[in-house]
Amino acid sequence: MIKEIKNAKEFDESIKEGRVLVDFYALWCGPCKMLAPVVEKVIEENPDVDLLRVNVDENEELAVRYNIVSIPTLIYFENGQIKHGNVGYIGEEEVKKIIDAL
Repeated sequence: MIKEIKNAKEFDESIKEGRVLVDFYALWCGPCKMLAPVVEKVIEENPDVDLLRVNVDENEELAVRYNIVSIPTLIYFENGQIKHGNVGYIGEEEVKKIIDAL
């Protein structure tokens, strides 16, 4: 499942259970635009992992909460707990390795 997050309450509910990859991005960010299709492809191949997309310009509260100072930032959650994080663009193989390690 791929879901665009609208607010902190929706985010909190969405990360509570299961494996979740969160993509913090902005519309004006070039590397974010490059990363989005890579992450979406990996998620399609891993239906047990949900993808949440968080626009940092529209969700400043979440950006502050998770100390997002550079984008793109990926944070991997399992049952509400942070398991791993990446800042900057990473390729498909790197995303796969991280998801496989969760």
